[in-house]
Amino acid sequence: MYQEFRRQFSITAIGLVFLVFASLLTAEAQTLTPKQMIAEFDKLLSAQYKPGEPGCAALVAIKGQIVYKKAFGMANIELNVPMQPDMVFRIGSITKQFTAIAILQLMEQGKLSLQDEITKFIPDYPTQAYKITIEHLLTHTSGIKSYTNVPEFSTYVKEDLKPAEAVDKFKNLPMEFAPGTKFNYNNSGFFLLGYIIEKITGKTYQEYIQENFFKPLGMTNSLYGSDSKIIINRAYGYKPDGKGFENADYLSMLLPFSAGSIMSTVEDLYKWNRALISYKLVKKETLEKAFTEYKLSNGKGTSYGYGWFLSKLQGSPTIEHGGGINGYLTDAIYLPAEDVFVAVFSNSTGKSPDLVSEKIAAVAIGKPLNYKEIPIDKATLEQYTGVYEDEDSNQGMITLDSVQLYSQRSGGQKNKISPFARDKFFFQNSFATITFNRNISGNVAEAVVEERGASTLWRKTDKPLPAHAEINVTPEVLSRYVGEYKLAPGFILTVTVEGGRIFTQATGQEKVEVYAESETKFFLKVVEASIEFVKDDTGKFSKLILRQGGQTIEGNRVQD
Repeated sequence: MYQEFRRQFSITAIGLVFLVFASLLTAEAQTLTPKQMIAEFDKLLSAQYKPGEPGCAALVAIKGQIVYKKAFGMANIELNVPMQPDMVFRIGSITKQFTAIAILQLMEQGKLSLQDEITKFIPDYPTQAYKITIEHLLTHTSGIKSYTNVPEFSTYVKEDLKPAEAVDKFKNLPMEFAPGTKFNYNNSGFFLLGYIIEKITGKTYQEYIQENFFKPLGMTNSLYGSDSKIIINRAYGYKPDGKGFENADYLSMLLPFSAGSIMSTVEDLYKWNRALISYKLVKKETLEKAFTEYKLSNGKGTSYGYGWFLSKLQGSPTIEHGGGINGYLTDAIYLPAEDVFVAVFSNSTGKSPDLVSEKIAAVAIGKPLNYKEIPIDKATLEQYTGVYEDEDSNQGMITLDSVQLYSQRSGGQKNKISPFARDKFFFQNSFATITFNRNISGNVAEAVVEERGASTLWRKTDKPLPAHAEINVTPEVLSRYVGEYKLAPGFILTVTVEGGRIFTQATGQEKVEVYAESETKFFLKVVEASIEFVKDDTGKFSKLILRQGGQTIEGNRVQD
């Protein structure tokens, strides 16, 4: 749970590279020299991917020319193999765009319509009296429950299931909403699309993408993922273990299927991007449809097309997607107006590349993230504090600690916000800003959070800020709770005690201190969440209960 969602209220020849930059960047956009720009890319990536740790491969291309391609960190820690730019990674959900284009190719061939009901191709699929179309699957609006989000998934993650067998695992799960009425990111939908591709073509999904994408486009380092195949230049996947890193948990690559099983390199993905935008795979009008925001039945936008998220970066439109799968996190952004492509692939689930790829893209288009903080007195800062609510009655809080203002959505991460103009603040290490609007009396009445082209209005309420009464607990009592607690498959909360203080660290996240309000109940200051340790019948503390964002999750203690 302790997750930070930045889209919420808390909200290689150097000489050749120089020539390419000089010819591609306009005088208006050029804020850094080519050498300075490369140094900035190096600085951003080396700050996140350290020597001796799992690393990344990164690529930047401008107007059809690769201007930066580099690697940081380690590809294999055990064998002391440094990362190289052409290493092969699992790309996770970036797979979805390949599946989407395959579907659109079949549409252009007249073999399906996006308005076809899925039962045309999977007759025995129980739609529970709803009309579920191909387009619903493409846009995450089907209402089908995502098979990777249910507890049962952990019972078969290592099984090599055929597509029909995997579909049987989730097809009878209850629907979450009527198709087309909501957006909810969904792996089941894209799994079904792969199954439909196989039904229509008579080929396996693996065969289809190899014959129609990888081979004709010269993507020689791309393939359907496998643990048994010998894959030259494979970057091995890792996960944080609280002290450092350990090998990622095993996952049968048949399970992610058409929702997340492709492996590739940053340069192969760039080849894919160029083929797409030059209309080698689908027609111009078809691709434009894929890059158009899908609207729900109520007219509300989803910020998603067919296999891509659609957003803005420093005012420039983006077409992008990331991926997360055991041992790997990936991100790729394309800015069509500037013809800039950025891909960052990492071989650990501990450090997400999405923010660093956004920062690199912003530098590449000459619009770097560069807010300048201005001083504001404490009395003025206090005017912004309080509880805010959006149109759906979700709550967010603005709090003040000495002279530092924080923004926090209920159940979310507590984030620093700093002023850059009157009533305007920026989120630290983020592209998000928050503007406070005042009423006719001059009092703060609402806040508008903007990030990557999306904005949310929060109205200030008279509700009091939540408070916790902190007490002292002896180190002897705290030591009872030290250990690892399994909250979900592959997701561990590690509890440690250092210098009389107690800390928790969730898989892939930073260590945070928790504070006692009783001998067994603790709360966090960086996020609105609490933890309670529970005794079993033998008198040992064998589990904990995490409460955050309206959810209650139990974690059993992992026995040594």
